[in-house]
Amino acid sequence: MKILYDHQIFTSQVYGGISRYFCELIAYFTHQRHPEFELALSFSNNAYLRKASFPGIRPFFPNRRFTGKTTIITTVNSWKSIRSLKTKKYDIFHPTNYDPYFLDYIGTKPFVVTVYDLIHEIYPELFPSDIKTKERKRLLVQKAHKIIAISEKTKKDLLRFYNIDEQKISVIYLANSLATAPKLLDTLAGAPERYLFFVGERKHYKNFNFMVKALAPLFKREQDLCLVCAGGGIFSSDEIAFLVQSGIGNRAFQFSVDDTALAFLYQHATAFIFPSRYEGFGIPVLEAFACGCPAILSGSSSLPEVGGDAAIYFDPCDEDSLRQAVSAVLHDSYIRSDFITRGMTQLGEFSWAKTAQETRAVYESIC
Repeated sequence: MKILYDHQIFTSQVYGGISRYFCELIAYFTHQRHPEFELALSFSNNAYLRKASFPGIRPFFPNRRFTGKTTIITTVNSWKSIRSLKTKKYDIFHPTNYDPYFLDYIGTKPFVVTVYDLIHEIYPELFPSDIKTKERKRLLVQKAHKIIAISEKTKKDLLRFYNIDEQKISVIYLANSLATAPKLLDTLAGAPERYLFFVGERKHYKNFNFMVKALAPLFKREQDLCLVCAGGGIFSSDEIAFLVQSGIGNRAFQFSVDDTALAFLYQHATAFIFPSRYEGFGIPVLEAFACGCPAILSGSSSLPEVGGDAAIYFDPCDEDSLRQAVSAVLHDSYIRSDFITRGMTQLGEFSWAKTAQETRAVYESIC
């Protein structure tokens, strides 16, 4: 059995949950030598591929910006994937994102598609200029031989929005990649001593502004407490103005970090806060557990699936609910210690080995 993966996510992502997922799959299959696979990709600046030293993949001017860079790398990698598709020297195709270009070349070969979330379907008003993603997803879930959903919530949403056979869907959870060893770094330049931690994009359904507004009174009382954000890009001018207006303009920090620095920030945070109104899975929850950081989560979508009884939950529409949850962790050492212990236990329910083994079983079911 041979699986073909295409270039899509490794062309577009330097960091991100989807590229990490596929990188972990192919790393496991490389180690196990089963199934065979091909990653049809020539160039990538993806951090996880670089860290794994995956053979045959070259960086493409990773530290330079110039006009046409994205077009060039996309074109070259597309050629590579199309050539591999045309050879038909594979048993199953697994695209790494939703572009259906491959339907013109795959013939009768079966394919598997992974669905990460249905955020475009649930909140279409947040993506008025992006109708392609929803249309492409609809096409692929209808034509796919098997669908992998990364949570039960994602599966339920698929059945809610699309007329597809439930038997086509397999729920396979994701996992954590951060090292759990303490003190990977002794210090991180610019990091404050006492802070709440937020990870990832900050727009729209991620509920970042809600979180800041809800916690503004708490920040006012706790003058040594800061807010640290990892990823999501530097603060925009609008975000800076909002943070200043909220009274924490000089106590909010943004870091663009690799995995080692990310682990440091989790390990030293007072708490990790995930206020999102919707997540297909939520890898940062497991990252927090792995690093001994108590997790305060929105009680919506898939997050209770991932967090289990190891997280403190709040209503993502109720500011007081969030303030109470954060105050409990800030001022009660027993609660903090208890949820750190629970997090380590819950983490044991997830592993990339389990993800890969269950994915292999999906492949074998159609091969």
